[in-house]
Amino acid sequence: MKIGLLSDTHGYWDDKYRRYFENCQEIWHAGDIGSTEILFKLQKIAETRAVYGNIDGNDIRQRCPEILRFKVEDVNVMLTHIGGYPGNYNFNIRQQIIEHRPQLFVCGHSHILKVMFDKNFQMLCLNPGAAGKYGFHTVRTLLRFEIDGDNIHNMEIVELVYSD
Repeated sequence: MKIGLLSDTHGYWDDKYRRYFENCQEIWHAGDIGSTEILFKLQKIAETRAVYGNIDGNDIRQRCPEILRFKVEDVNVMLTHIGGYPGNYNFNIRQQIIEHRPQLFVCGHSHILKVMFDKNFQMLCLNPGAAGKYGFHTVRTLLRFEIDGDNIHNMEIVELVYSD
């Protein structure tokens, strides 16, 4: 299964999302969506899973949970907005990781792209950075990857020029 991953759009839509995600079976949004319009546009491209972020209002919070746990192929996934990274997880998220033991942990919030393996929890940690224009980042980023059985592979970083 081919996955497109983004976060922190903050209500900004870029038609390049469609181009980069058109061959994906699923799109995951790791919060700070910014408007339901973004969700609706992503859903027209592929099945979309999303969590709300700290800037999202009730319209999005009614549609999206704070934490999503699901299975794709043979990979247990945990998706949230404010999660942290190996060695520095949000306290509540760390408890969820201990309890549910995902193989793939995905979060956003920091606007910093990270692909890290956590040896302590034996899980891959992904933060796609920020796809929108709001924030301190100068390059907007997305991730694409594939899940085949229990194998997560073909990880691609997509950089979108900030001024685009």
